[in-house]
Amino acid sequence: MSELPVADLDSSVESLGPVPVVAVVGRPNVGKSTLVNRIIGRRQAVVEDVPGVTRDRVPYDAQWNGRRFTVVDTGGWEPDAKDRAAAIAAQAEIAVQTADVVVFVVDVTVGATDVDEAAVRMLRRSHKPVILVANKADNQNLELEAVSLWSLGLGEPHTISALHGRGSGDLLDDILNALPSPPPIIEDGPRGPRRVALVGRPNVGKSSLLNRVSKEERAVVDSVAGTTVDPVDSLVEMDGEVWQFVDTAGLRKRVNQASGTEYYASLRTAGAVEAAEIAVVLLDAGEVISEQDQRVLTQVVEAGRALVIAFNKWDLVDEDRRFYLDKEIDRELKRIPWAVRVNISAKTGRAVDKLAPAIRRALASWEQRVPTGALNQWLTALTQATPHPVRGGRAPRILFATQAGVAPPRFVLFTTGPLDAGYQRFIERKLREEFGFEGSPIELSVKPRKKLGPGGRGKAHG
Repeated sequence: MSELPVADLDSSVESLGPVPVVAVVGRPNVGKSTLVNRIIGRRQAVVEDVPGVTRDRVPYDAQWNGRRFTVVDTGGWEPDAKDRAAAIAAQAEIAVQTADVVVFVVDVTVGATDVDEAAVRMLRRSHKPVILVANKADNQNLELEAVSLWSLGLGEPHTISALHGRGSGDLLDDILNALPSPPPIIEDGPRGPRRVALVGRPNVGKSSLLNRVSKEERAVVDSVAGTTVDPVDSLVEMDGEVWQFVDTAGLRKRVNQASGTEYYASLRTAGAVEAAEIAVVLLDAGEVISEQDQRVLTQVVEAGRALVIAFNKWDLVDEDRRFYLDKEIDRELKRIPWAVRVNISAKTGRAVDKLAPAIRRALASWEQRVPTGALNQWLTALTQATPHPVRGGRAPRILFATQAGVAPPRFVLFTTGPLDAGYQRFIERKLREEFGFEGSPIELSVKPRKKLGPGGRGKAHG
């Protein structure tokens, strides 16, 4: 896709304060997600040449000529929709109600349909400014076809090709003109909400949990696995604090084994984990901890994010299942005994109030710093009590330790030689016992003293 001439993120761009919202709506497969990608200048919204790929309302940060705004991609709107399609249409209607400006997309190659006309009636009831977009006008002949769209009563159609970029700059200018006046710039604003990624395999209840904590229908919920495709960002107030939750697609396969929509959804989920500070990994308490669950947990740990494991659907767990689940946890989660665990039910609301304290505890560990003096005093006592095993007549010594960083905590051990992997694990376990770090991975690296050549000084001063 060719580059959209979006202004660079720099000091000239209006920052902080409330950001206006632009909702992109229309019937299925008119190119809404392609237009969203064109507006934000990158391929982030999932696009595939079949209707129904986008299901939730998905916000993205955008900017044009120094103005920031949020563009919301929506699923295809249809009147009289049933089942999941009705939930998708409802999400689109909520996006319209919460937007400052609505961009209504019509396929110029098809013309105005009965569904388009029904959508116009819905948009008129919203009393929001509407910009009519005639998409897929890839050449001049197709631009002439847009004249018929005056019949919709929304004014002049904006002819564009979201795929090729024709007319996108003029459209963005008109969107900015329709937005409310920019807010005053606030200097040195407070820290934004903490970013929490909701991850897990399909159908473990991620969207149900998001709806529960937000106390409204933020995401489409369906018993069919794989309803969520794009990461869905939501600002949620929980336990007196605002959090930015990201509901992600369920991970079924490894990224390199997925294809089409699932491939891009996997990339979005990986990106959501990378962009988050903490991941809440949902597991179905009523089912065996699977290889898919393990893969999700590994992704979070390798990304170095704080971790809370939420065993969902606890209302369906009986005594027999609890017995076997305890055994599974000991066996399957033994490599991450430090993860914070909560037992919840997104459906009934059971113990969901424990989620915010668990997240805070994990984040505090993720950002914890141990003073160098206290770290070395503790380490000296530990290695004297339990020295490294002797290998080849010698035992390497730890000369000094320092914490190199936080988020996640990173420690460096300066030694006289390489340490056994088992001894490194022993130090990490004792480090957790002494200083906590519940809910956070720890990175422990070893820097052996360099051996000098002939004539060099062979000993380091600890």
